[in-house]
Amino acid sequence: MLRRHVAERSGLDWPEMPQSEGADVGVGTAWLIQRVHWEFSSNVKLLCALGGNTSLCLKIQGVQGPGYAFSSGIWPRSIKVLKLQPVHEDDMISLVKKIAGNENRPASIRFPSLPSTRSLQSLSLHVSTISDKLVTTIAESMPCLLELELEDRPWKDLLPHGDLTNAGIQSLRSCNQLKSLSLSRNRQNCQASFKRVNDMGIFLLSEGCKVLESIQLSGFSKVSDAGFASFLHSCKNLKKFEVRNSQSLSDLAFHDLTEAPCSLTELGILSCNLITSETVKKLAFSSNLEVLDLAGCRSVADSSFYSISSLKMLNTLDLAGADITDSGMSTLGRGSAPIRRLSLRGCRRVTDKGISQLLLSGGVIGKTLSSLDLGYMPYVSDKAIHAIAVGGVVITELCIRSCSYVTDSSMEALARKGSLENGSRPIRRLDLFSCVGLSASGLESLQMLKKPLFRGLRWVGIGRACLADKGGSVLSEIYEERPWLTVCTGGCEMGCRDGWEYHGAS
Repeated sequence: MLRRHVAERSGLDWPEMPQSEGADVGVGTAWLIQRVHWEFSSNVKLLCALGGNTSLCLKIQGVQGPGYAFSSGIWPRSIKVLKLQPVHEDDMISLVKKIAGNENRPASIRFPSLPSTRSLQSLSLHVSTISDKLVTTIAESMPCLLELELEDRPWKDLLPHGDLTNAGIQSLRSCNQLKSLSLSRNRQNCQASFKRVNDMGIFLLSEGCKVLESIQLSGFSKVSDAGFASFLHSCKNLKKFEVRNSQSLSDLAFHDLTEAPCSLTELGILSCNLITSETVKKLAFSSNLEVLDLAGCRSVADSSFYSISSLKMLNTLDLAGADITDSGMSTLGRGSAPIRRLSLRGCRRVTDKGISQLLLSGGVIGKTLSSLDLGYMPYVSDKAIHAIAVGGVVITELCIRSCSYVTDSSMEALARKGSLENGSRPIRRLDLFSCVGLSASGLESLQMLKKPLFRGLRWVGIGRACLADKGGSVLSEIYEERPWLTVCTGGCEMGCRDGWEYHGAS
C-alpha cells in the first residue's frame, strides 16, 4: 500500500513505483521499512531515485544484515530524519565517519549517495551498545544535529572501554544546537544501567546544551537529584523532561521547581520509587503542563489529586501502579483538569465505585476523557463498565485487559455505546486480552463484534480469552463484514498493525 504521504513496505517485496505515485512524494514524506532483511539495498536505491528535497524517515526493523546497506553507500543525500533499528554499534560508527568524510571532500569527487550532515537534522538509533566511541563519533561528525535519540539493550555487563562514561556525555556539548536528546538503556536478561555516568557528566551536558527543549533519560543509576535538576535550571527552553528507572531520583529534585526558568508542558517520572505525592503537589503552579506521566511511581497517593485536578491544561495523565483509591478518583472526578487520556493500569485499590465517581461526579473529565486504561485492576467489574457506557460519553478507547470480573454484560453495554440518545461516541479500540470472565464459549461476545453493534470499531484485542480460542468461524464472518477491523489474538498493546506500529505476532 502506497499512500500519498506515508508508505509502508516490506523490504522483500516492493513493487515498482508508478511514475505518478513517485512524483507525488514530496518534502516531508516519511517512509517505513519493516522487517527488513539484508537483501533490501535495491529498495533503498528506489528511495534515492526520489531525489530533490525529499525528507525521508527510514525505520528499519529486523535483525539480519543492516550493515550490508551501510557499507554499500546508497542512502539518499537529502535525508533529514534517519531512524535505524536495530543496528550494530560498529556499523553505525563506520557510517557516521563515512558521511562526515564525504562532506569534507571537494564537491567534484563527493559521493552523491550519502546523506549530507547539513541536511540531516534528526538521528534515532537502537544500537547494540551505546559507548563513548559511538557518542563521540556522532558529536564530532554531526555537530548541527537538532535531535538525537539513542537506545540500547545490552544482554550482559559492559567493560569500561565499551561503555558510556562522562567523557562520552561531555562530547555532546559540541552539538550546541541540540533541541531534543534521548538516552536510554533498557533491561534485557539483566539489570542494566549507565553505571559510569554520574552527576559531573550530567552537569557538563546541561551547561553545554542550554537550548534543549526535550530531555529523556533512562537507566542512569549513578545520577542524583542534583544532576537531574540541573536540566531544569540550565535549559530555559525546556518543555519536556522525562526520567525512567532511577532509584536515586527523589522529591528533592523538584523542591524548587517554581523557581526554575523553564516552563514544562510534559513531565515524565517513570518507575522512580522515591517519588511521592510531594512532587506532584509542586506542580499545582505549572499552568502550562499538558502531560504528566507517573507510571510505576508506587508512592504517589490520593493527596496528589488536589494538585492534579487544578491543572487547567492537563490532557494526559498516567498513574499506572500508583497507590491511589476511590477517594482519589472522586477528587479527580470533581476537578477542572480537561484530561483526555488516563491510565490507571495496575491501581489495585481502585474499585467500581471509584470509576463511577470519576465519570459521574460532574467534573470536567467526564466531558473530555476519550481514552481509559483499566488493565490489571482486580476490582473492576461490570458495574464500572456500565458506568463508562453511560458516563464516559466521549470515551472511544478502552483497555480492560486481565479484568477477570468483566462478563458478557459489559460487552453488551459497550456494543451499544454510540447508539444511545445521550450523544455518546462509539468505541473504536477495545482491549479484552485475558478477560477470562467472558462466556465460556466466547461466542456470545464475539457475535457482538458483528454489524450493527460496535459501529466504528477499528481494533480489538482478544488474546488469552475464549473469544480467540473458540470463535474461528465467527471471526471469519467478522473479517468479511469488517475488513478494516484489526482483531489481535496475541497479547499486543492497543493499536498494533495500526499506522506505524509493528505487530510482533505477525
